[in-house]
Amino acid sequence: MATPHQTRRPDELTLEVVDLIGAVVARYHEEYEEAAAEHALTGAQARLLSLLSLEPLPMRKLAQRLRCEPSNVTGIVDRLEARGLVERRPDPADRRVKLAAVTEEGRGVARGLRESLRFAREPLAGLSEEERVSLRGLLRRMLGDVVPR
Repeated sequence: MATPHQTRRPDELTLEVVDLIGAVVARYHEEYEEAAAEHALTGAQARLLSLLSLEPLPMRKLAQRLRCEPSNVTGIVDRLEARGLVERRPDPADRRVKLAAVTEEGRGVARGLRESLRFAREPLAGLSEEERVSLRGLLRRMLGDVVPR
């Protein structure tokens, strides 16, 4: 038996909002790739660096978050480590596990990436603080508990 979500068609407003979210995501990815290139990084390297700027992570968890094979993560970490942006260190909780951690230089590059996203910054600056707080709340509600606070 079908559930109500399977049989009910989305209304026009919902479809328009979904299309707008898709356009925002596409534009964000386009600018993110451009920002990465300005720092001589690939998109995958930039995403990994951004993740590590939040906290050191084991390779297995990085692969899960980036939705790729652990061997790919190893190669990305190797290249970032060669540039001095990332380092490997033992996990204090389990010395057998290696954590990838951002260096100070890497933290600066990650901050530069985030700050260079004009698309994200300029339109949001046109909204009042109250509108930005409201938008943040709505997005958090849509994402549930999968978004960092």
